[in-house]
Amino acid sequence: MLAMSEPLTQSAVSPRVSPALELRGVSKSYGGVVANRDVSLQVMPRSIHALVGENGAGKSTLMKIAYGHARADAGEIWIKGERMTRHSVARSIRLGVGMVHQHFMLVGPLTVVENVVLGQEPVRGGLLDLDRAAAEIRALSQRFGLDVDPLAKVEDLSVGQQQRVEIVKVLWRGCDVLILDEPTAVLTPGEVRDLFAVLRGLVADGMTVVLITHKLDEVLAIASVVTVMRRGQRVAELPAAGLTAEQIVQAMVGRPVQLQVDKSPASPGEARLRVTGLHVTSSRGTPAVRGLDLTVRAGEILGIAGVEGNGQTELIEAIVGLRAVDRGSVTIAGRDVTTASVAARYEAGLAHVPEDRHDRALVLDYSIRDNLILGLQRKMVRVLDVLDRKRMSERAARLISEFDIRPTDPGFRVGGMSGGNQQKVVVARELSREGATVLVCAQPTRGVDIGANESIHRRIVEARDRGLAILLFSADLSELRSLSDRIAVLYKGALVATLEGPALAAPDVLDRLGGLMTGATTGAAKAPDASASASGVAS
Repeated sequence: MLAMSEPLTQSAVSPRVSPALELRGVSKSYGGVVANRDVSLQVMPRSIHALVGENGAGKSTLMKIAYGHARADAGEIWIKGERMTRHSVARSIRLGVGMVHQHFMLVGPLTVVENVVLGQEPVRGGLLDLDRAAAEIRALSQRFGLDVDPLAKVEDLSVGQQQRVEIVKVLWRGCDVLILDEPTAVLTPGEVRDLFAVLRGLVADGMTVVLITHKLDEVLAIASVVTVMRRGQRVAELPAAGLTAEQIVQAMVGRPVQLQVDKSPASPGEARLRVTGLHVTSSRGTPAVRGLDLTVRAGEILGIAGVEGNGQTELIEAIVGLRAVDRGSVTIAGRDVTTASVAARYEAGLAHVPEDRHDRALVLDYSIRDNLILGLQRKMVRVLDVLDRKRMSERAARLISEFDIRPTDPGFRVGGMSGGNQQKVVVARELSREGATVLVCAQPTRGVDIGANESIHRRIVEARDRGLAILLFSADLSELRSLSDRIAVLYKGALVATLEGPALAAPDVLDRLGGLMTGATTGAAKAPDASASASGVAS
């Protein structure tokens, strides 16, 4: 068990060597919310230092302060032995500190070289010298194995390639302390391995890396030191060698957490959701879903894996009634709902946990009680179209207790809750819908801390065991593998393979899924209906 009040770990590097990055007693508040409280941290040169913690623990805020992107209320920032006064991003860059944010800051229509030099354009004879910059980018790319074409347009690159552009951009500016915020959030397993190979090469070449992440298996695979934060404070800092995921999680949440989903084998029943020959157009007017067939049966979870932008959003919206279908059909519990309204689909037995809880699922200025009846208002009416407030409060109290929603006050404003508890409100409402037979569940734990993850996963499995047919979309392949009874791979708007049984249990399944998701590995000769097994996917 980790000691929660351990002193800073002594580095293997001689004490005479200044930390590459050091924070002393840093505090930061936004209004009445404390993001960081008296945090001290040393990042030693030529190390990969992982910064982990639950959502809202203060990790990103702390590193934005270190980078000069945010100003601390109290405390000191030191870079390579020099104390920062009037700290700024420009000064960090001059001192060799670079930060790659979770959401890339690239301009799609511009080339790689144009993005890299933006704001620091090289000139020769008064003219822009992109040729020199392109040559320098090629040299950096070859030196660190980044495989970046300086002349390619950024909008034509994969997510993994765009991330490399961000890394090249900070390297080109002379960075030797690299801060990465959730760098693997949207990468396939193969892209993660490639990134880690790059980071090891950078450290071998003398650089220092700070890795902000919540993926503990990745922390243990690459980090040399792990700092754990909880509620804005540093609660532990330990060498990664010999550390376990369970120890890190206990430090993060202050209690033991079950990391593996505990579920029995599925017992599928009759088909509850059928999608046949579906064609859907994107908001840009391009084909997004192409002739897709899938079936989800009662008592099973069908997971959909795919790199973001391959038709997931359009497929979800077509099923739940938020996007028109060009061709094909959607059937819920034997009822054709292809042209039906969202309300009619709910009446037919649909429940829906959307991708974006703020945009699609919650009214942030409403109370927990009011959010728990969204879409169910007609069932909460007494006479003369007046809502039955007593019944609403009783229902809210029951769901708050069942789903461990905090705070427990039904009148509390949802906008003031943590992301994990907001998500619990959405899950509680959708899983408690009377008559629901189909659940379309998109990114159920996006932006949710590990403690809430455990609760939401358990509720999804319980819903399956009650007989719901669940169509699950997640960018987290480990989550898909843990929850799903079958996984279908979506690539360029079509299902290219479905894995189940031995194929889904194979040790290399995440690699196989990653290859299928990027088109590097082909599926069966015919893109299968997701109701049938495609366990014999070509590897």
